[in-house]
Amino acid sequence: MVTRKAIRVEVVLGLPERQELVSVEIAADTSCDEAISLSGIYDSFPDLHLAEVPVAIWGRPVNRDHPLKEGDRIEMLRPLAIDPREARRKRALVGQFMGGVNGGLGEDS
Repeated sequence: MVTRKAIRVEVVLGLPERQELVSVEIAADTSCDEAISLSGIYDSFPDLHLAEVPVAIWGRPVNRDHPLKEGDRIEMLRPLAIDPREARRKRALVGQFMGGVNGGLGEDS
């Protein structure tokens, strides 16, 4: 009988008002999806549809069937509230009306 080695991984989810990090010991080559289920994080956020959110390992997007290895950090990616490019545009517009030379976007010349 072949026994798979046990490894430790982390499952994380960050919301503006709350962050959760769960360390879980699993068998090597367990998938992201299985590790997320075993972590119990679904129970911590029952009002969210976490089974549908994309995941990443250390910031690199992966499929939920991706096999894990020791030390992996599974990040559950929530949707962005605003596109980062749109946020920069809005900050730039505000800067134009904040006064000062250069519209408040840099040092005075």
